[in-house]
Amino acid sequence: MDRRLFLKGVLATSALSLGNLDSLVARESQRLRRIDTPLTNPGKSEQDLCDALITQAKSLGATYCDVRLVRMLSQSVSARNNVVTGLSDNESYGVGIRVIKNGTWGFAATRDVDLASGKLAVQEAVTIAESNSKLQSAPLDLAPVEAVQAEWKTPIAKNPFDISYKDRAQFLIDMHALGASVPMGSNKLTLHSNLRAVREEKYFASSEGSKIWQEITRIDPSTWAIVADPTKGEFAERALFVLPQGRGFEYIEQYPYKDEIKQAAAEAHEKITAVSVEPGKYDLILHPTHLWLTIHESIGHPTELDRILGYEADFAGTSFLTPDKWKEFTYGSDLVNIVADRTQEGGLATVGYDDDGVPAQSYSLIEKGILYDVQTTREQAKLIGQKASHGQSYAEGWWNTPFQRMPNVSLQPNPKPKTMDDIVKDTGKGILIKGNSSYSIDQQRYNFQFTGQVAYAVEDGKITHMLRDVAYYGKTSKFWDSLDALGDKSTYMLGGAMYDGKGEPMQSNPVSHGCPVARFANQRVINTRQQSANSKHGMVDYES
Repeated sequence: MDRRLFLKGVLATSALSLGNLDSLVARESQRLRRIDTPLTNPGKSEQDLCDALITQAKSLGATYCDVRLVRMLSQSVSARNNVVTGLSDNESYGVGIRVIKNGTWGFAATRDVDLASGKLAVQEAVTIAESNSKLQSAPLDLAPVEAVQAEWKTPIAKNPFDISYKDRAQFLIDMHALGASVPMGSNKLTLHSNLRAVREEKYFASSEGSKIWQEITRIDPSTWAIVADPTKGEFAERALFVLPQGRGFEYIEQYPYKDEIKQAAAEAHEKITAVSVEPGKYDLILHPTHLWLTIHESIGHPTELDRILGYEADFAGTSFLTPDKWKEFTYGSDLVNIVADRTQEGGLATVGYDDDGVPAQSYSLIEKGILYDVQTTREQAKLIGQKASHGQSYAEGWWNTPFQRMPNVSLQPNPKPKTMDDIVKDTGKGILIKGNSSYSIDQQRYNFQFTGQVAYAVEDGKITHMLRDVAYYGKTSKFWDSLDALGDKSTYMLGGAMYDGKGEPMQSNPVSHGCPVARFANQRVINTRQQSANSKHGMVDYES
């Protein structure tokens, strides 16, 4: 079932006020709600339903079946300056059924969670498998997994769905008031914020005997400070570095919003008159608030086995890691140690079990610069001679079939003491980049370009002045081979994205990437403003 409530400008009207947001949401939610029995901790009736659907699939010749009963909840509050601009309250409930018959997958789903509708979906899934088997090149051979009966929940201190809309809206408006206190002169400051909470309630049952209940909570805050210079017709923006995590509302309460909202407004104001970067080669000091996205694009996606094998080419293509060369491939310097981890505290991809019923795990992808492993699911593991899946199967919702999705992929910190100040002091000509902004990457995840939120010149061991129009570009393996200084655990942070797209039809996957501050020697930097002007005249030269 789906329900949605969206209000615009609720504080701009005389009929609505901050005080009655909760009563309004409660009234409309009750009017729109069609789910008589929420999934929360499935009882005997839901378990019996799943068992009956598995029995039905087996009676139709399926050699394997799994059933996912999923309830998705999403709530958000958005604000612009001192006005609440939107509320949303979404709920979706349904069942997804996956079968194997004749060595081939079949999948179907329904929002009508009852025995009759479920059996029709089972029949459809079996029919699809029969049709798909006519095109099969080799039958599926799933890696084994032990059957379990288990329960797992995201460890949270404060359930975000228990926080009133009024309190969430008041938090955003109070935060904006702090940002608005920063002097702007004749420039104009606009603040935009959104605070979203998401919960997956998921019951998984398989014909192999697994029965797994999970409740996965994530929180996704975002704030932008935008400064406009009306006399010059220019603007600059700075996003807060707060990034989504698999935590409760305590994450919002613990984050240093009061300090950073002022800093973001001040830095957006400073960017208007910042020095435009001189193109050339620099040592880049990449802050974790920026580096996580570079890791995601240049390491996370290329090490997905379906891209390596050429089975997946949506959203920036396959991978430069072809099947004949990925083993023991030199990915970077010996400081590059990358871990794939579905158990990491606060990670967006952190779960108890994946959508194949495989327990969450942590393992090395890259050790001392050498590619050690890749990301796999049950159907992929045996293709490369591995006995077990790494547990990377995930579906966005009950209406999607699970496929290989990224775990939390993180760069490990330096075991030796090394602060950001240490790295800065050891840098002669460099640029410090914080926050992520635009990027591009080619169809094999090899050639790329990234920009950041803020950048500062580093000269003779000191951070001197702000720069603007900064972008760097390079090639994946050469870039990671240039990593020559790495921060310790005191500089480590967890970044990530709620909605990483992949597949056709497209699915979104939440994923985190942790990393310390890191320096990459002798990188090529371009001036985006100059490059944009030159490109209009056909004068782009990235090698100069």
